Amino acid sequence: GPAARAELRVRVRLPGGQVTEESLQADSGADCVSLELRAADGALVTLTADFRQEVKIFRALILGELERGQSQFQALCFVTRLHRNEIIPSESMAKLRQKNPRTVRQAEEVRGLEHLSMDVAVNFSKAAQLSSHIHNVCSEAREAIYTREEDVKFWLEKGVDGSMFEVLPQGSELPELQRCRLCQDRWKPCMCSYSLSIEWYPCMLKYCRSRDAGGKVSSYKCGIRSCQKGYTFHYYVPQKQLCLWDEET
Repeated sequence: GPAARAELRVRVRLPGGQVTEESLQADSGADCVSLELRAADGALVTLTADFRQEVKIFRALILGELERGQSQFQALCFVTRLHRNEIIPSESMAKLRQKNPRTVRQAEEVRGLEHLSMDVAVNFSKAAQLSSHIHNVCSEAREAIYTREEDVKFWLEKGVDGSMFEVLPQGSELPELQRCRLCQDRWKPCMCSYSLSIEWYPCMLKYCRSRDAGGKVSSYKCGIRSCQKGYTFHYYVPQKQLCLWDEET
């Protein structure tokens, strides 16, 4: 059909009980979907799914602690392979209609927490051919765009230029590299962790069956299933100062 665009706003309950508003956008012409929500700690989290390039981009804008010498916010981008059936197709998302906007929604299915070792840095100025969305979404994070070696292998097989990727120091090769939360010195390199959660997203289409007068059964799309999924990204930073949220509380 013709390219369609849609924007929805959904009220979602966070794990701590607070209600936040999530915005969902779909563009079937560009074959992409994005959603954005403010997490309980104030971070602005965006997920962009680029179906055409099989790429998903997570961006976090983390509020800085000005009294600790940090800037107003820190931006991170994590780029991973988008698998089929992780999220509903863009054309289905573009057809969703806003029903009961006041309803506070909770995901029907909680998908397991995923730990991702982000062992490769992505060069912002060359990343447009991996996905054109990286330019818009990650412009504040140009020094902090990370991906995984296994995803890079997949994209290289698709013909993406490998010069945009740089393998980072690995925790396994450098036993002295501590996790940032255990590292005392703010200027030492360490392994940082950042966790985010997509609280509510349309992860699957639901199908219903109908029977015609002759008894023939057919199935049709009749709604969506919603999921929640958490991710923890582990990656190298040249100094702990870039990872001040990852501290023992």
